[in-house]
Amino acid sequence: MPQIPPMDLVLSGYFPGVIGKVTELHAVYYYEHWGFDVTFETQVGRELSEFIGEFQAGRDGFWAAIAAGAFVGAVAIDGRKAQADGARLRWFIVAPSFQGTGVGKKLIREAVRFCREARHPKICLWTFQGLDAARCLYEREGFRLAVEHEVYQWGRNIKEQMFVLDLVQ
Repeated sequence: MPQIPPMDLVLSGYFPGVIGKVTELHAVYYYEHWGFDVTFETQVGRELSEFIGEFQAGRDGFWAAIAAGAFVGAVAIDGRKAQADGARLRWFIVAPSFQGTGVGKKLIREAVRFCREARHPKICLWTFQGLDAARCLYEREGFRLAVEHEVYQWGRNIKEQMFVLDLVQ
């Protein structure tokens, strides 16, 4: 799949309807590819809505990827507990038709850049085993696997994983 020319990809902040778009993309993708049930969609929608409602510029970050005028992905940094537990990288997703085009790499790099500028000491993200392309992106940016355990969640047994990127040395 070809890379998207940089001038054709725009990273935007919040815009009306983006909470629904992020929630829908997550719900459809994870249902179709992993069999996640309705509890996943409701959790994404609820927690993303709460995050946007409490958003503080400089502490938190949110980026929507727009290509050719269409929403194609997103990522967020939740900095509410950054000093104690690390900033959380959340709601990272790229539409299947844009995976492998460089959109995900640009989103992750923007999130890491933001955390460095915000002086967050570390970034944590929760994911699960099997999302190999995303894991490669995380590891290329310096994230390391810190925790791994089995859990029953969203109607399935999964091996949940937490990755950490230390930003202060």
